[in-house]
Amino acid sequence: MSGRGVRAVSFDATGTLIHSPRLGEIYSEVLARHGYAVTPARARSLVRTVWQELDIAAGRDGDCFASHPGGARGWWRRFLERFCEHLGGPPPSRFAAAELFDRFAAAAAWEVYPDVRPALAALRRSGLALAVIANWDERLPALLEALGLGDAFATVVTSQGAGVRKPHPLIFQTALGLLDLAPEEVLHVGDRRLEDVEGAQALGMRAVWLTRDAPGGIRGLAGIWGQLQQRSPC
Repeated sequence: MSGRGVRAVSFDATGTLIHSPRLGEIYSEVLARHGYAVTPARARSLVRTVWQELDIAAGRDGDCFASHPGGARGWWRRFLERFCEHLGGPPPSRFAAAELFDRFAAAAAWEVYPDVRPALAALRRSGLALAVIANWDERLPALLEALGLGDAFATVVTSQGAGVRKPHPLIFQTALGLLDLAPEEVLHVGDRRLEDVEGAQALGMRAVWLTRDAPGGIRGLAGIWGQLQQRSPC
């Protein structure tokens, strides 16, 4: 049973639909071929640190991938330069940045959470349209296809494509326009309180906070049904 007025469900991508359990290992392997020694654990930690640094520097009024002169590839090259600065080494070669960019464009670097496919199938059977709204670059649509998820979604909206990042209202408005639905007709699900929950709610959308490994929200996508039923008529 779909919730009263809810005609579509949109999802964040990383941390909600997919994750990269080998992220640290991939960075360690690739950088080792280019003269850097970094453990997988250190690499994973540094990815988080550098992302936060560059995210803060970028602000909330645009998108880092769309605004970079070199596009997504150029931004990720800058990301790797900052990463290597933390290691105390020289700037990385463009070949290292290109290899990492391509590795994370491939399905082998990612896993779909176990509850995703059953949840998407059930939601589609109920007649709900599905979408993705994610702070991601140009690689996401093809990646979802490669992971076998592409056919589930009516539209995939990335921050690079929209030109702004969540929680900016324009990225949500872009998805709503493609779905041809009003804000109150869409339930958004994501693992970031500010970007996903507060961003969607500010526009009038319904939102569910997914906290897979911590208290505070629903622990898995099966919890979406409870949210929909709470809004369904008696």
